[in-house]
Amino acid sequence: MPFTIVRQDITKMNVDAIVNAANTELRMGGGVCGAIFRAAGPAEMQAACDRLAPIRTGEAVITPGFALPAKHVIHAAGPIYNRQRAAECERLLRSAYLHSLRLAALHKCESIAFPLISSGIYGYPKAEALQVAVSAIRDFLARAERDMDVYLVVFDEESIRISEEQFGEFTRFGN
Repeated sequence: MPFTIVRQDITKMNVDAIVNAANTELRMGGGVCGAIFRAAGPAEMQAACDRLAPIRTGEAVITPGFALPAKHVIHAAGPIYNRQRAAECERLLRSAYLHSLRLAALHKCESIAFPLISSGIYGYPKAEALQVAVSAIRDFLARAERDMDVYLVVFDEESIRISEEQFGEFTRFGN
């Protein structure tokens, strides 16, 4: 069950599921969310999301991938970062990753790709967001009952630099 950090456009990942860094209303947004909606087919994706919305921060839901290479899109609502509530933000971010992984397992996904949830317009510091993501994914894989390839997709220069500083050049993690 490998875990790999990759530099890639998440909408081009050929995996069973990609994760959308969603808002709780499951509306098309900017950044990763907007790119996923546009690549999937915005009208179809919004209609599917409208049937599932709203969700709470830290939760996730699943839709078809529509025009994406991925079969499914898991929409995970991460927290808006607040330094005064850092511990709660960390708990909610971890929950978003774990809910996504559980949904993927429930739908028999053998591979899943995540963005760095909450690290864009939600303001979660990228280095801290990366640590939470890696910790949650490793913990899940250590307890998983079935094999799953997990990718953490970094795209912007800051995330790439932080990933390299913390884990080496796009490190593959095993169990």
